[in-house]
Amino acid sequence: MTNLQISEDILPLGQFKTHASQLLKSINSNNRTIVITQNGKPAAVVLSPNEFDRLNTQARFISAVQQGLNDEQAGRVFDDDELDAILEHELPML
Repeated sequence: MTNLQISEDILPLGQFKTHASQLLKSINSNNRTIVITQNGKPAAVVLSPNEFDRLNTQARFISAVQQGLNDEQAGRVFDDDELDAILEHELPML
């Protein structure tokens, strides 16, 4: 994600509505993120589909790592020999 440019990337809703098509092209071509304000307060963030996908992928990865760490702390782990036995039982050699 590019750095937020306060003077360019924070817009009131009315300005966003007026220039929506142009702003959406800019968001997609420059991977910009825009904060839309309503009554002077942040109301929404608009980002490119690529940036949305990147953030979702990153969040899923962090969640999976955290789940693995939680499993390890709770003792929900198998050592190599246990895993080999489980896999051998579940997936016998053909």
